[in-house]
Amino acid sequence: MLALLRSGWDEPRPPHVPPPAWRDWALAGVLAALAVLEAALRPDLPWRALSLILTVALVPTVVWRRTRPLLMVAIAFGVLSVVPLLTRCGCPDTSTMAYALLLPYSLFRWGTGREAVIGLAVVVAKLGLWAVFDSPGASDVVAGFAVVFSVAALGGAFRYRAGARLRELDQIKLLEREQLARDLHDTVAHHVSAMAIRAQAGLAVSASQPGAAADALHVIEAEASRALAEMRAMVRVLRRDERTDQQTGRKADRRTGQAADQADQVVDLAPGRRVADLEGLASRAGGSTPRVEVEIRGDVDGLAPPVEAAIYRIAQESITNARRHARHATRVDVRVTADDTSVSLRVSDDGDTSPVRPPGPPGYGLVGMTERAELLGGTCHAGPAPGGGWVVTAVLPRTGAAT
Repeated sequence: MLALLRSGWDEPRPPHVPPPAWRDWALAGVLAALAVLEAALRPDLPWRALSLILTVALVPTVVWRRTRPLLMVAIAFGVLSVVPLLTRCGCPDTSTMAYALLLPYSLFRWGTGREAVIGLAVVVAKLGLWAVFDSPGASDVVAGFAVVFSVAALGGAFRYRAGARLRELDQIKLLEREQLARDLHDTVAHHVSAMAIRAQAGLAVSASQPGAAADALHVIEAEASRALAEMRAMVRVLRRDERTDQQTGRKADRRTGQAADQADQVVDLAPGRRVADLEGLASRAGGSTPRVEVEIRGDVDGLAPPVEAAIYRIAQESITNARRHARHATRVDVRVTADDTSVSLRVSDDGDTSPVRPPGPPGYGLVGMTERAELLGGTCHAGPAPGGGWVVTAVLPRTGAAT
């Protein structure tokens, strides 16, 4: 209990407190006008002049109720407590004075924990003085306390709701960062690995086969272009202002040139990766080692786009790992099998199983593959195959329903 109270006392102010705006000044003007109108139309209003002055004088507290909630509560309820004691005229009896309820609401909505506690004590003290000196009935006292505490509870409820929303947004941002990290690893790392492998091969045969070195440079150039295009695609997806610009027309200051236009076309027109794109992984391998062969069985039409993208990325990462770590591997088999409820992927190589990869915790590639599968309600496992080599298996539901 003590820890809970301490946590409430140390509660910070919510982020992004709105500063006073024209709406607040407009509200203050409307309230002042209503106070004047009420004083003019109510002949039974006691202490008409003093009630009007107090009601209008305290109207500016609504303007700074969010940025200075405790100070506004102290000013409004302090004045309403002191003036009746000094003048013996009672509290202002104007209906317009109901705007004072905005102050405890704002105190619990925008104030810190200690401000809320101190401000609540001020409000309770004001209600206590009212109950003692004005001698209202018990029902009026209970109703007064109920209204004030209800308004404060409403402010706390909206504060909690806004905080939960912010935490949800932070969680979404975290998931987006993880997704971006996986995409960066699966795309850029794949192309960079291919460039490194071809560069090593070109260096190894450059003395005896100059033509092979030139071919390796062509492959490196192609992989670099693909990596650059995919990097531009991811950056463009993350830039919301650039995405919304596709609907309103090109901006006047958009970059010009053929390379930029081609990158725009990649982002704007290219769909997400699909199972059919796995054939491209085999064709890109060309005559390099290990050779990649792709086989697709079953009906892969109608798969959810996230499932197709996950199948492609898991296969891509598995091929990259085989090229990096599979010793003496000559072949990588990619098999996709789809049925009515699920789609399965199996990527295997014929390399040596020991050592298949360096010791230590699993790399980001394996973590990314597992996360992709689990987020879609599927499974992904990687390990040495019984007959030798390394095998990666993934099973995903066709609809991609997350568990």
